Amino acid sequence: MNIQHPKLVKQLQLAYSAEKAAAFAYIGHAGSVRNPDEKVAIKQIEMDEWRHRETVLSMMSQYNIRPSQYNELKYHIIGRIISASCYVIGWFMPYYFAGRLESGNVCEYFIMMRYFNEIGITEHDEVLHEMALKEKEHEVYFQKSLQNNRLLPLFEKIFGWGNKRSFNDVDLANKLPVEESKGYCQKPK
Repeated sequence: MNIQHPKLVKQLQLAYSAEKAAAFAYIGHAGSVRNPDEKVAIKQIEMDEWRHRETVLSMMSQYNIRPSQYNELKYHIIGRIISASCYVIGWFMPYYFAGRLESGNVCEYFIMMRYFNEIGITEHDEVLHEMALKEKEHEVYFQKSLQNNRLLPLFEKIFGWGNKRSFNDVDLANKLPVEESKGYCQKPK
């Protein structure tokens, strides 16, 4: 079955490629930290990103959507550059920008859910909901790791994400069920 929703097609292709960039970045991130618990946590996040990529590809295959070769190359390079940079830019920035990135990724999956629903497809709602909440868990992990860092207020002011600001409106302590979650990410942050 082919779908006629250009925004959804573009979103799926982007998510597929961006998950690879994120996974590559986490390889370098995990390799650059010394704390064994942090290594394990970041490695788990990397594995989550690979699973998300597989899930998105499965959806794309179902609707005869091919990955974007341009996005694949672009995000491959971006992921590798970020991965390598983790070894030279210190501890704070990989954590900060990972958290900021994950914050935006939450909405990516809720928006995708709405796009599918616009064309009458609801079979992916549950998995998209799960992936969005997993991205929120990633954001919270990085947010908590940084919450007392002296650089966070400055970076939050400059880049718009931190203890007081997020790019999504999901509260893990009060998660909405799948049926009600379509209301997430309606307003730009």
